[in-house]
Amino acid sequence: MRAYDAADEGQPGDEQIDLAVEVFRMLADPTRVRILWAVLAEERSVNEIVEILGKPQSAVSQHLAKLRLARLVLPRKQGAQVFYRVANDHVRQLVADALYHAEHAGPGVPAHHRGDVVDLKDAR
Repeated sequence: MRAYDAADEGQPGDEQIDLAVEVFRMLADPTRVRILWAVLAEERSVNEIVEILGKPQSAVSQHLAKLRLARLVLPRKQGAQVFYRVANDHVRQLVADALYHAEHAGPGVPAHHRGDVVDLKDAR
């Protein structure tokens, strides 16, 4: 993977900027970030996501619909169940980097530098 160099790329177009702003808008909600974290490493059913978050299924489903429309998650239907996963490695990296960056705001050495597992429930 090539290191990103903004000087090589030039300025992004207006449409690309608008789409990036929409991605950040989707990430501006704690429940949506928690959903993305829950499906970061593996595909999960809606019921599993509801259990992990401890939120009503209707609320989780509404957030999943928004994330799906923003192309941040992909659904897969199996019988009556729907499973979700992050849409691609860019989304995975964006969410992980945002949370790891947030860890730097606290005291001490961030867990990701110590090799500890980051638990989103503790990152409030």
